[in-house]
Amino acid sequence: MFAKLEDIEQSYLDLEKELAAPEIFEDQKRYMKVSKAHADLGEIVAVFREYKKLSQELEDNREMLEDDDADIQAMAKAEIDDIEPRLPELEEQLKLLLLPKDPMDEKNIILEIRAGTGGEEAALFVADLFRMYSRFAESCRWKVEVMNSSETGTGGFKEIIASVSGDKVYSKLKYESGTHRVQRVPATESQGRIHTSAVTVAIMAEAEDVDVDIRNEDLRVDVFRASGPGGQSVNTTDSAVRITHVPTGLVVSCQDEKSQHKNKAKALKVLRSRLLQLEQEKAKAEEDAVRRSQVGSGDRSERIRTYNFPQGRVTDHRINLTLYKLDQVIEGDLGELLNALISHYQSEALQKQAEG
Repeated sequence: MFAKLEDIEQSYLDLEKELAAPEIFEDQKRYMKVSKAHADLGEIVAVFREYKKLSQELEDNREMLEDDDADIQAMAKAEIDDIEPRLPELEEQLKLLLLPKDPMDEKNIILEIRAGTGGEEAALFVADLFRMYSRFAESCRWKVEVMNSSETGTGGFKEIIASVSGDKVYSKLKYESGTHRVQRVPATESQGRIHTSAVTVAIMAEAEDVDVDIRNEDLRVDVFRASGPGGQSVNTTDSAVRITHVPTGLVVSCQDEKSQHKNKAKALKVLRSRLLQLEQEKAKAEEDAVRRSQVGSGDRSERIRTYNFPQGRVTDHRINLTLYKLDQVIEGDLGELLNALISHYQSEALQKQAEG
């Protein structure tokens, strides 16, 4: 591990030297590329340098224990007691920083939430989850923009699709894909019986033009008149757009904008992200083929979380974590849940790396 860290530090120094050369400013593309590479290595180099500094201080203080002066010995022992517990923490941090980076982590996302079993109660929970993620996004200073929605007329949604943009959105929310189950007494339930409903959440990295190549001849574009709940006309022009990707059969509709051009652009953005997700799932399926029978498919049809309102608890079934703070979670306080998931999957990755 430390030989690899030495190589990384040397690469960092080489990039630093290149950035200091005046001629690099003549090639802005090269400058941006080198700047990003330098910034990407900054954190791991800083932690490695701190580790080396403390290791040297520890060695120096151990030598001072041999000094004849009792005061110097006492000072050295105090320094050793302070340094020793910090080194394993830094070593663990370095192991995490050395894990291969998910190339999608820096990307924005397309968030899709759909009602599953449970009828109107499931549709209402779609609205609750969208509000939950929107509140969390607000706390992270991210931007949320609705791409398409299908309202039920009673405050719920059959589905809602939105883009979420900001700093490292995918890295924070990528483990939210899956089936979310809600257990509560619906407002329309006169007997006070608890109903169970389900909603599916999909988190897709927003694809750039360079990520996915879409040929115009592979697309079928239909335009139609947008409509709202109960078939009520939203506008009187054919501004809604439906795009079918013929090779895969994927269909995306968008009608939230009054402009056909804007609806088409939004629909293409969603389509591009779904195609990127298909490519990711295909690659992952090939990579995990050997382990699939042991760990499950990991696809978004699997139940990942239960929100139990009568008991005020939320349980994530993948990591056996139960929090009795449902009110805060549903208001967007997702930090504890998301950090626990990230830590869990980082630990799994470390174990896999050690086995490999």
